[in-house]
Amino acid sequence: MNETLPPCPECSSELTYEMGSLLVCPLCAHEWAPVSAEDAEPSGPAVITDAFGTVLADGDTVTVIKDLKVKGSSSVIKVGTKVRGIRLVDGVGDHDIDCKVEGVGSMQLKSSLVKKV
Repeated sequence: MNETLPPCPECSSELTYEMGSLLVCPLCAHEWAPVSAEDAEPSGPAVITDAFGTVLADGDTVTVIKDLKVKGSSSVIKVGTKVRGIRLVDGVGDHDIDCKVEGVGSMQLKSSLVKKV
């Protein structure tokens, strides 16, 4: 067997083989086209939106839409807290906003928990 072929997306079997331009799983008979490295990567920069679908950009001001507990602290960021001058980053997990929250300090937020002002 060829070690470079991906496992079956249906049953996760490692026994996949090539048949022409398709990949085939002998266990579940699933056939699919292989995805090349160029096709798998996004075509441009990722668009980051707030909780309501508005596109965010560096330097925007956002408002927190939900009380947020600060990990490792007893403080809470309340609903309606304005955060000025955000910076969009490729953070840990889905934390894609780097900012400074007044009274808390520097931190990363999820874009799904803010609304653009």
